[in-house]
Parts: sequence; structure tokens; C-alpha cells
Amino acid sequence: MALTTTYFEDLYRENDDPWGYRHRWYERRKQQLTLAALPRERFRRAFEPACANGELTALLAERCDALFACDLSGRAVQLARERCAGLRNVVIEQRVLPHEWPHANVSGVGPGSSDAQFDLIVIGELAYYLDPDETALLAQRACASLAADGTLVACHWRHAFVERRLSAEAAHAVFDRAASLARIVHHEEPDLLLDVWSADGRSVAQQEGLA
Repeated sequence: MALTTTYFEDLYRENDDPWGYRHRWYERRKQQLTLAALPRERFRRAFEPACANGELTALLAERCDALFACDLSGRAVQLARERCAGLRNVVIEQRVLPHEWPHANVSGVGPGSSDAQFDLIVIGELAYYLDPDETALLAQRACASLAADGTLVACHWRHAFVERRLSAEAAHAVFDRAASLARIVHHEEPDLLLDVWSADGRSVAQQEGLA
């Protein structure tokens, strides 16, 4: 990984909400944009890599029967567990992605020894910390873990910053090439890029027989 666990642990040592996920309107609005972009109201089993302190995790849990989340920072995992305390459909672990990808026998995900299958994977503010090869591996493993009716979401900050290894556009292009899916949402703002790919390929209105 381009950045070590130590870098993120240092961030959380100084602040339990280093990006302002709880308080900044930009972040809270981005969470709502992500939720609104989901093509289905409900998902069976979801995966959120890089869950940070669990603010989006708690919101996603309301839309999922089961949600597995992880972060490479032990402190972030602790905070996310505190944020999601009492949510019995949420399991949060410490993992370094893309290398420690969840398998089907992970606690709370399901039985078996093959890679876990998710009908929703939400990748936010993660890919640009990885080098190109790791981003390609992340995309490959995400697509391989999608169920037949799966949805893949990617959302990233578009401005340059010191730790960035890839732009949001370059990272999403990697996902677009890896996914044999239909891109059903493409939302651009000066600050963020949000894409949603779906195995179904139909719009929400089409799914409901309205179009």
C-alpha cells in the first residue's frame, strides 16, 4: 500500500473525526448523495471497505440486511464499532485492502471458503491512496465478489492532495474497465466524482415498471 497504517493511526490519534464526517456539510451531503444513488431500496449483504469512523456505515446499515465493513486503522475500527454499537446487522474488522479481501467464512458474512459475495460494495475515498497495481487489484476483487445482481459504488474527492497516488478520474476508469457492468450513475461536481455500476443495468424507473 502506498501509505502505511501508521499514517492513518497518527491521524486518528490527533482527531477521532479527521475528515469531519460528522460535522462538515460537504461530508454529510456526500453521504446522502451516495445513499440516494443506490438503485435499490434494500440490499441483502453489503461490503464497505475503508469505513473510517463508521458514519456512512451506520447509514448504509439501514438499507442492508447484513453489512461487513473494514478499515486498516485499528483506531478507526474501534470508533466505527462504537458508532454502530447496537446494530446487529453490522460486522467491522481491521483489514488492509486490497490484499486482505474478505472471504465467505469471515465472521458475520457467511459460510464457505470462497470469496464472499455481496450485492452491494461501496468504495469511498480509498482508491487514490493505492498505487495503480493495487487499484487494479482492488477493482478486480470487488468485481469478482459481486453477486449476480450486484451494485458497485465508487466516490472520491477530485482535488489534489499530497498523499494522493491517483486522481479520482483515473481510479474510476480502472473500475470502469474492470467491471462488466452497466454504469447507471455518473455524477460529477468540482469536488467529487460518484459512479454506480449495476449488473442489472436497468434504471430505478425501469425496475419498477414505470419506463
